[in-house]
Amino acid sequence: MVKRVVSIGAHSLDAELLGGPLLLKYSKAGAHCSTWHVTQGRLEDPNANEEEKEAYLKKLLDQNEAAAKVLGADTKWLGYVSSTMPSTEDFAKRLEEDLADVDLVITHWKGSAHPRHVNTHDAVTSAVKNMRLKGSNIKLMYGETFEDLQSFMPQAYFTLTDEEAETWFKALKCYTVFNGGVNDLPYNEYYSSIMKVHEFEANTNKKTVAYMYASLIENELF
Repeated sequence: MVKRVVSIGAHSLDAELLGGPLLLKYSKAGAHCSTWHVTQGRLEDPNANEEEKEAYLKKLLDQNEAAAKVLGADTKWLGYVSSTMPSTEDFAKRLEEDLADVDLVITHWKGSAHPRHVNTHDAVTSAVKNMRLKGSNIKLMYGETFEDLQSFMPQAYFTLTDEEAETWFKALKCYTVFNGGVNDLPYNEYYSSIMKVHEFEANTNKKTVAYMYASLIENELF
């Protein structure tokens, strides 16, 4: 039985995009669910003064909290900014401790041009692999974002009720960036459309999301 689920994203919003649908399902089933954010966005903008940096960080942390509440989860910032990211080895060692009581972790696929997405993938994968070698039963899955699509091949499909899909998007819309307030990336359009694409792929006739298995770690499918 899955009692503890964590979605780990490199930046705010990533964890909710990657694991939001599964967090919703597991939280409704009584599991303890969490979103973990490795870094906090543009905290290091060289044109920002300290007051602006603090205000930006507080706004992001407030959005983290609001999105997690909608998903029935809690949230944590791992405390890093871009310039303070540790080595993959050190990050993986920390994660082994942090994930000690976790049954399922969801994170980035490695097919990304974004270095912090790749770093997060590598560290989480290394940590889970080491934990499995030491006897842990922790499971690992990779979620889908439009920044990590290189060689992303859907392997596990999950259908969402209309209510679940609406709740997921309610959580995503807690973020200014998702609503177009930071850039013009088509978050809403893409994630609405990709559910329809996966519906056709999996022949579900329902809103559908896709995940990948950590095939180099898992001995059997879920």
